[in-house]
Amino acid sequence: VQLQASGGGLVQAGDSVRLSCEASGRALSSYAMGWFRQAPGKERDFVASISWNGITTNYAESVKGRFTISRDNAKNTMFLQMDGLKAEDTAVYSCAATNRASVLRARLAPTSTGSYEFWGQGTQVTVSS
Repeated sequence: VQLQASGGGLVQAGDSVRLSCEASGRALSSYAMGWFRQAPGKERDFVASISWNGITTNYAESVKGRFTISRDNAKNTMFLQMDGLKAEDTAVYSCAATNRASVLRARLAPTSTGSYEFWGQGTQVTVSS
């Protein structure tokens, strides 16, 4: 599967942005998905994840209540709605996918980078304060 993230840009603190991750090559319904971000000079961090059927979601503590992950398998696209953006949300956001049988069977939404085999290129989100 190939993943393409989009929707980033330069916004003001408090603004909202919706990121999209479009999959091609295989049906998105075959994958659990996640969003990760990496700020300059820092490691890649978990942001949010969603099981293949959308039943299970996980969020980093820093984004709970502000970010919402969702997916539309019919459109082969995953989304990250980001509200109440803060300067510390500035980073390159990347989407990732896994189709490991154990993850899909248990309807898991993994939170670690090592759980994902497929990665898309990132999209920059810059929040000015």
